[in-house]
Amino acid sequence: MRDNRLRALFAAGEPVVNAWVSADSPYLAETLSYAGYDSVTVDLQHGMFGMDGAVRLLQAVSAGPAVPLARTPALDAAVIGKLLDAGAYGIICPAVDDAAQAARFVAMCRYPPAGVRSYGPARANLGLVPGYVEQADAQVMTWAMVESRPALADLEAIVATPGLDGVFVGPNDLALALGAEPGLAVPPPEVEAAMVRIAEAAHVAGVLAGAFASGPAAARRLVEQGYDFVTPGTDMAILRRAAAEGVAAVRGTGGGTAGESAASGGY
Repeated sequence: MRDNRLRALFAAGEPVVNAWVSADSPYLAETLSYAGYDSVTVDLQHGMFGMDGAVRLLQAVSAGPAVPLARTPALDAAVIGKLLDAGAYGIICPAVDDAAQAARFVAMCRYPPAGVRSYGPARANLGLVPGYVEQADAQVMTWAMVESRPALADLEAIVATPGLDGVFVGPNDLALALGAEPGLAVPPPEVEAAMVRIAEAAHVAGVLAGAFASGPAAARRLVEQGYDFVTPGTDMAILRRAAAEGVAAVRGTGGGTAGESAASGGY
C-alpha cells in the first residue's frame, strides 16, 4: 500500500487542494489527477454515476499522482467498505449530525479491533500489496461533513471523536439549514460565522478543517481563514466557467463568467 501523501502535506502545514468529480468520465477524472491537484474526490452522493462508475473513476484517479478520495452517499457501512476496497484513500461522509454518528463512521473505515470494516480489499490490494490490512487504518482518512443545525450543536463532541481526521463543510447545505441564501460567492454572515467556528473547533481538537468553495478566490479565502483542505469548484463548475469565458472572449462580450456560485456547480 502506498503512503497517503495528504498526511505528509497536512503535517507540513500545506493547504491541500482537492478536485471534485461529478461526471461519469474516467478520462476527465484521470485528467484532473494529472492537473496538479493534491487529491481528487469521486462523488457518489450527487455524482451522475453509481458504484460501478465510481470504481472506474477511482481507477482513473489512481493512474495519476493525485490521491483518490470518495464521498459516500450516506452513512452506510456496505458502501463505505466497497469504496475503500475499490481503492479510495479517504472517505467524506455527508450529514454527520452528532458524535455518535461520527464514531460509527470512523468504525466503518477501520478494520477490527479498531472498527468494523469487513476484509476484502479487492482492487485496493491488487497484486497482493504487502501489508495492506496492517497499513490501511493509518492511511485511510475520515472526513465527517458538518452541514446542519444538529451538527453545529454537537460540533465540539464531533471533532473530539477518536480516529476522526477532519470535518468537511458544504456551505450551501449549511446555508439552507440556517435559513440563509445558498449559492453566494461569499456566504451570508451567519454561514461565514459558522464556518469560522467549525475551523476553530476542529483545530482546538487537533483535527483538520475542509470545505467546498465556489471557485479559486473563495478557496483562497478559506485557506486564509485557516482551512486545511479546500475544493475550488466541481468538475462541471470548472467546465462551465471556462466555456462561458471562451465564448465571451470570442464574441467580445466581457468576462463571460457567471461568477463563483452554487449555480456553477458548488455544494
